[in-house]
Amino acid sequence: MKTRGNNRNSVIFFVLVLAALIVFFQYEYSFNAGSLSGAENEKQEEKKNISPLSGLACDNYNRRPIAVMLANDEAARPLSGLSDADMVFEMQVVEDSITRLMAVFVCNSPENLGSVRSARHNFIPLATGLDAIYAHWGGSHFALEKLNKGIMDNIDAMRNPYEAFYRKAGIYAPHNGFTSIARLVNSAAKLKYPLKNNFEGYRHKNPNDEIQMSKSNGETKINYAYPWNVEWRYNESKNSYLRFRGGKIENDKNNKQQIEAKNIVVMFAKSRPLEGQYNDVDVEGEGEIVLYQNGEEIKGKWKKDRNNLKSKLYFLDESGQEVKFVPGQIWVEIIEPGK
Repeated sequence: MKTRGNNRNSVIFFVLVLAALIVFFQYEYSFNAGSLSGAENEKQEEKKNISPLSGLACDNYNRRPIAVMLANDEAARPLSGLSDADMVFEMQVVEDSITRLMAVFVCNSPENLGSVRSARHNFIPLATGLDAIYAHWGGSHFALEKLNKGIMDNIDAMRNPYEAFYRKAGIYAPHNGFTSIARLVNSAAKLKYPLKNNFEGYRHKNPNDEIQMSKSNGETKINYAYPWNVEWRYNESKNSYLRFRGGKIENDKNNKQQIEAKNIVVMFAKSRPLEGQYNDVDVEGEGEIVLYQNGEEIKGKWKKDRNNLKSKLYFLDESGQEVKFVPGQIWVEIIEPGK
């Protein structure tokens, strides 16, 4: 009987120890899982607090992109607000001649932004692919025919809803048309346009990753016709590309600083003249790209669904994977293959 009682006590003791261990490990697992979940939530929150275009942290990360058409004429230089853009597109709007810019803003809100110029139809698919509100001063009949059908949210200075645009004194027309992001946001809100960002964004490198720099001289020339020809020169100390246009340094009039970008995408797209005064560029479909970042050259492809105006413009490396941009301003230089 005594031996049987001892066995019973041993069994009870073993069961109690086992139960205690189970409770302990369940607690540890729950605690660690909770901690991990918290860390993941922090990372997710940190990821959400960055611009979907530039990859930089900012208060306005969730604001819908605003795409503004800007002049490229010599008489309009230097432009105001260009250095504050998250992303800029540049292309010829007349064959072998004038180029124009579309600057896209999420993070920053320049108070002086201009000179604002007219819409061109080839910029519309690029703006819709970012789910952007398109701001412009009139436009070609090709562009206005599309915009007047309501294919995208846009703010036209020719109608100037809620005083979104103004003429600046001391500058002659048509180069005296200006706006501000605050004016455009106010106008968009009163026009009942959605102001929350829905664009999925581009991929970005971790800013803490070690930079692998190329031994090349880091210079690239975009052979638009003079005086719209562009040169980007890599500055190793800044890990940025400095912009020259028409052989001269290009500054932002607002801050007197030279325009610089972390990423330059040379996007090759075929084009053809229209009516002798416009250019038609194939910005839907696919083609080759050369990406410059960290002083190195990366070849790849661009793709945009021809059948879906709102589809994203993808930039892919040679393996077909979406490229990762260095956090900072992105410039997309669209030019005819071979140039």
